[in-house]
Amino acid sequence: MWEQLLVDTERGRFEVFVSGRGEPLCVTHLYSEFNELGSYFADMFTDSFRVYLVNLKEAGNSSKAKKNDELSMSETVNDLEAIREALDIKMWNFAGHSTGGMLGLVYGFNHPHSLNRLLVGGATATNEYMEHEDSIYSQKNQKNKRLKEIFSILKSSESTRTDRIKVSREWTEMSLYDPNRFDEYFSKPSSGRVVQKRLDYYSYEELPNYDIRDNITKIKTPTIVYCGKYDSQCPLVYSQQIHQLVPKSKLYVFEKSNHSPFREEKELFNELIKDYINLV
Repeated sequence: MWEQLLVDTERGRFEVFVSGRGEPLCVTHLYSEFNELGSYFADMFTDSFRVYLVNLKEAGNSSKAKKNDELSMSETVNDLEAIREALDIKMWNFAGHSTGGMLGLVYGFNHPHSLNRLLVGGATATNEYMEHEDSIYSQKNQKNKRLKEIFSILKSSESTRTDRIKVSREWTEMSLYDPNRFDEYFSKPSSGRVVQKRLDYYSYEELPNYDIRDNITKIKTPTIVYCGKYDSQCPLVYSQQIHQLVPKSKLYVFEKSNHSPFREEKELFNELIKDYINLV
């Protein structure tokens, strides 16, 4: 179980869950809510780092946003800075997956003097992934029609809990290299519930104009970029692009993974973490 902290800052109160020993590492996701169970991603780092798993505004017991733009990536990394300062941490590391990785990139070019290392996985620096035929979010993808049906079921007030659990599993299986291993991957209880208000802001306010490719060329922090070869959410080409644009970056490609190498190739991901610890 993770230890709960309520951190008061000049930008509001934030719920943070802490576990592990070592250098401080910030982990979060743009629209997920965490609790004492931690998360599958954050759990990977607790043997090597003191991990701070952050509930952003509107998530868990963190403050509510007074204005919608407080949910933007640029404002969110300012919140992370306020948390770091309140915890009296001079510099920390950051690890993010998917939109958490996108948030990490924004953190990297906005606050370069606060980060020792950066880890970005299954991410993108542009909204163009939404049109890529290998992404399930693209209308060009054969699974997109069913995905939209799943979203409708999840949002419907008439859907039962059983209905939502069933289609949530189906959605997740779309993003696994081997869907038959679902029960193995998710046997351990964890947290990471979607915060709909944050997801809606990302989808309708931020994503339409999201393109930070010029900005990430300014990142000075040593960075590891990773992706599954068969990532069906943010295809590999977008991680390759990040690697090409971020000056001090290394790229790791997981040959038997889709969107979640930290579950699908856990042993190899542990090797990545060892490299991350020594990254300079």
